[in-house]
Amino acid sequence: MTIETLTAFAKSRGFVYPSSEIYGQFAAVYDYGPLGQQLKKNIQAAWEKEMVQKNANIYGLDAGVFMAPKVWEASGHTESFDDPQIDCRGCNSRYRADHILEQFDIDKDRALLTEINAELDKLHAEKKIKCEKCGGTDFTPAKQFNLLVKTNLGSPTDELTAENTVYPRGETCQGIYVNFENVRQSMRAKVPFGIAQVGKAFRNEIVARQWIFRTREFEQMEMQFFVKPEDEMTEFGNWREKRLAWYRDVLKFNMENIRIKPHDKLAHYAKAAEDIEYNYTALGGFKEMEGVHARSDWDLGRHSEFSDTKLDYFEEGSERFIPHVVETSVGLNRLFLACLHEYFDTEEMKEGDTRTVLRFPAFLAPIKVAILPLSKKPHLTEKARAVFALLAEEFVCEYDETQSIGKRYRRQDEIGTPLCVTVDFGTLGEEAEGQCKKDCVTVRDRDTMKSEEVAIGDLVSYVQKQLAN
Repeated sequence: MTIETLTAFAKSRGFVYPSSEIYGQFAAVYDYGPLGQQLKKNIQAAWEKEMVQKNANIYGLDAGVFMAPKVWEASGHTESFDDPQIDCRGCNSRYRADHILEQFDIDKDRALLTEINAELDKLHAEKKIKCEKCGGTDFTPAKQFNLLVKTNLGSPTDELTAENTVYPRGETCQGIYVNFENVRQSMRAKVPFGIAQVGKAFRNEIVARQWIFRTREFEQMEMQFFVKPEDEMTEFGNWREKRLAWYRDVLKFNMENIRIKPHDKLAHYAKAAEDIEYNYTALGGFKEMEGVHARSDWDLGRHSEFSDTKLDYFEEGSERFIPHVVETSVGLNRLFLACLHEYFDTEEMKEGDTRTVLRFPAFLAPIKVAILPLSKKPHLTEKARAVFALLAEEFVCEYDETQSIGKRYRRQDEIGTPLCVTVDFGTLGEEAEGQCKKDCVTVRDRDTMKSEEVAIGDLVSYVQKQLAN
């Protein structure tokens, strides 16, 4: 599957649209359509169930997008939240220098500028780097480009200054760190405990490509687990295995599509860092989907220092200490993209036809049940809408009466709907060959394509049982 095929499919089926498309599209921002926003909600709900609902010592949070500017000073973002950038002197197109080097199998992720420029100079000398836009070979040296987005609040002005600049958050975890003491006190939490949240973050990416994989506005699902210093590496291993188990046992991913990649170079404060990579075939192979990090006491220590607030921990029988952090961080948009890869399937039919199926687990499927009247005749559609109303009290449903029943089945297969309920003339008590009994409907399973007759009075409990399986 190519990225062009995937983006066209996602747009046509209501999963993802280009942002501001009628104005020519706003680069590196995407809108999630009726099915896309529902799929995102379902992924988020599954993650929150796993991380918060099933753990008595992990608590949810929804911190603000805007925070005191000093938060980003303490975290190091204003000083060193950078990517290396080069510009084409011919047309001013910008590129990430480390990504350019990756094309030549040169890994300089998190490397010093001097190292990056040394490698670029060798390639420039051989005229190997060409601008994708104009074909030019004259580029600036690499320089650091800060990724924080800048804006102002409550101070309308023509110019941003150090005094009035605020930053839409570059990552969600800082809201967790600054609320550590609030959550600890209000929830009477004892170490070890965690804080989890899902929210939007913003980064001024130099080059945001690869569709929804790398964008300037995105969503993170992050959990910070606060532990005793001596337990940090044990919990790091525990959480890595728990996250892998979630993909394997809950999302039912093919584990051949997932691998662990340890970081070769660590931040100065980190004890360990590993990426959980997914095989995004439409993007060329394995890329980071989630990170698991052992971050020592850097985060709480820095915020304690810059805010002049004690963020240490004490319990009877031990000395005070600043808790260490084990972090799990997954990009919701990247997991969304992984789900489109993982569950997309094409199936050869007996008659030589091919059907496209999104084989979502029922709990992820955007639409759980489709209600399909056999024809548009008013007395039949009236009954079908009554069935829709019955089921919509319990499930996310779709009503569809357009085109033949076969084409409507195919449409629902393509968007991953587990069950289709067909209302035919037999439902109304009219005798018709091959149709169901009075006050019954036919329920079709997406994966087996087999149908079963179910009494309308039993329909809600039947659907509940089928979706649970």
